[in-house]
Amino acid sequence: MHKIALQLGGFTLHWYGVLVAAGFLAGIWTASRRAPRAGIHAEKIVDAGPWLIIGGIVGGRVLYVVSYWERSFASEPWWEIFMVQHGGLVFYGGFIGAMLAAIFYTRRKKIPFWPFVDVFAPSLALGHALGRLGCLMNGCCFGRACNLPWALHYPGEHETHGTGVHPTQIYEAALNLALYAALAWLFRRRKFDGQIFATYLIAYAFVRSFVEMFRGDYASYTLGFITPAHWVSAGLLAAGIALFVKLPRTKPWAGDGGVRTK
Repeated sequence: MHKIALQLGGFTLHWYGVLVAAGFLAGIWTASRRAPRAGIHAEKIVDAGPWLIIGGIVGGRVLYVVSYWERSFASEPWWEIFMVQHGGLVFYGGFIGAMLAAIFYTRRKKIPFWPFVDVFAPSLALGHALGRLGCLMNGCCFGRACNLPWALHYPGEHETHGTGVHPTQIYEAALNLALYAALAWLFRRRKFDGQIFATYLIAYAFVRSFVEMFRGDYASYTLGFITPAHWVSAGLLAAGIALFVKLPRTKPWAGDGGVRTK
């Protein structure tokens, strides 16, 4: 665990912030490269970046503070709530925040929503993979105790006290990279608008549910193994299936920045 990437005098740069930022930038760049295939100008994807980043950070931080208030914030100064660079973003909160920002942005710019989120869906998985490596360096989102050959041992001052734990951050990073490759491949073969986004919701629900079985950083579990993220994943799975059933099977959007071609 190496939290600090660079320290110059009073300035400290944390690996968590570096890798989360790299995830955002990689996601936006790859989405901008993909956008012309959906008839959306790459510039509009780049312009959407700040909206999505702000929405993702705010949503992720709010859910983190709510989820870990007693453990991480109740005895800390109030301004620690805003110290995102120290670590502490919940992906599902960030996802919700980014989706709200996407709805606002696409309506404001008159961009079709489903092609827009199809463009971003593979990039969500790529950015998340890099973000999980930030969690690894920060020592958060760690796994349950285990004695496997690949068990991760944090320093003694970490809350695991040096006990070997599942490297859940690596598990999820690897699975998200595989999901990115699969969705990028499927994007070129999509049959209807919203297909890639719906596929992402379903696939990530399974990815997250699998990794959650090995998570060890929660204060309590339902039935000894069900985490809060399992419940959210169930909702995500239901939403993805509903989209597959309800979305019209029309020809994928091929407009030029806002005009559908025939």
